[in-house]
Amino acid sequence: MKTYFGVAALLFTLLVAPATWAIETSPDILVDNTAQEILAIIKQDKDIQSGNKAKILDLVEAKILPHFNFARMTRLAMGKNWSKATPQQQQELEKQFRTLLVRTYYKALSVYSHHTIKVVPLNTMAGDTNVTVKTQVMQSHGPTVTINYSMEKTSSGWKVYDITVSGISLVINYRGSFNSQIRKGGVEGLLKTLSEKNRTLDEKDKEKSAALVKQLKIT
Repeated sequence: MKTYFGVAALLFTLLVAPATWAIETSPDILVDNTAQEILAIIKQDKDIQSGNKAKILDLVEAKILPHFNFARMTRLAMGKNWSKATPQQQQELEKQFRTLLVRTYYKALSVYSHHTIKVVPLNTMAGDTNVTVKTQVMQSHGPTVTINYSMEKTSSGWKVYDITVSGISLVINYRGSFNSQIRKGGVEGLLKTLSEKNRTLDEKDKEKSAALVKQLKIT
């Protein structure tokens, strides 16, 4: 399922829009309008298609992360263990979890130049503040992947607090892993594991970048 969650990285970008859109446009229309724009950008940008880390991370940091409620995502992933963490630990957990999600899924953005996205229209009532936006990603080589976004309306617009891929919730999936780590080493043990995971991913990226630079020099 980790591979399928990677597909959701593309749809992180579906929430890119002017601030007024978040207020005036329903979540499904927001997603649908922006999906086509982002797909066009990916198709035209050869650097993103080739996996340029700097460009992809710039896109993620500037356009995607502001539209996610990482605080709530972290609380949901922690479940009952959230109350066991001190305020300082809670802040660090949110930081590490945010970093893990970004580092784990940013690479998926480079493979979507031949994908199409269908957004299922919402049947919402006036005053709804919590909805699920259902989408389907049609892959050029592979099965259609269903990705649903749990979204809440806040004072700063609609925010994503969970992603469900092919029926499996991201936060629930991580909750099992987090619970296991906490049983072994407490909250500090989980923080250590997350920190080490992020450091390992960073080192692997640096090694790949160095190898690419070396290869370019040789050729």
